[in-house]
Amino acid sequence: MRRALAFLTPVGRGDVPTPRTFDWFPLVGALIGLAVGGVWWLADRLWVPIVGAAVTVLFDAVLTGGLHLDGLADAADGLLPPMDRERRLQVLRDPAIGAFGGVALGSVLLLRFGAFATAPARPLAVAGLWCGSRTAMAVMARSLPYARSGGGLASAFVTSPAGGSDTDTDSVTPSGNPFHWGVGSVLAMAGGAVLAGVLAAVGRGPLGLVAVAAEAVAAAGVGWLAWRRIGGFTGDVLGAAGVIGETVGLLVMVAK
Repeated sequence: MRRALAFLTPVGRGDVPTPRTFDWFPLVGALIGLAVGGVWWLADRLWVPIVGAAVTVLFDAVLTGGLHLDGLADAADGLLPPMDRERRLQVLRDPAIGAFGGVALGSVLLLRFGAFATAPARPLAVAGLWCGSRTAMAVMARSLPYARSGGGLASAFVTSPAGGSDTDTDSVTPSGNPFHWGVGSVLAMAGGAVLAGVLAAVGRGPLGLVAVAAEAVAAAGVGWLAWRRIGGFTGDVLGAAGVIGETVGLLVMVAK
């Protein structure tokens, strides 16, 4: 859990993640979402909704170190414009934000702000959606090949224990192998899905379950696009899938 917390937030030591770190993603996601939802609830009582929404969006960005938002911008620049696969991978590695990334980032932040500003605070529902997004990230990484032949941000997650150390980039293998889908991993992902559904249902009723389902579809759509465009996932793709999934889930959750 410590490794997952250190990777998904600025909290904790920067321990090198391993493939089993993914098993803790759902729980850490739920904790992050509970913190974001708690700030939303408190801000909603201290300020008018528009200020409370701004504080909530900012707190979420700070708590995650902006990692997933950066991934969204990079993924939009790399996956959306017309270019060949190698060029897409180069763009995904480039930290600069282009036009597609800027529009995607601005649009998502605006939609998240609008969702938080137009509905009463529902901390448990947010915890469910944030749990679901991290579960979706882990499932995607275990189901798709790693797109880069060399190292990258997510390479340590998909190294085979028989291939060398966690930091040996030559041991990067496709993530859809038996090691990555062990019994413990299946149970962890199933538990994450159940936890996301329960939290969202308690926080928002049946609509919460619909929001989690919509989140899963949206995250899967990002994964499908990445598979078609670059042959698998990267760390940026995982971040983009999580952010897009959460945003779609929030929009469903606040529907009238």
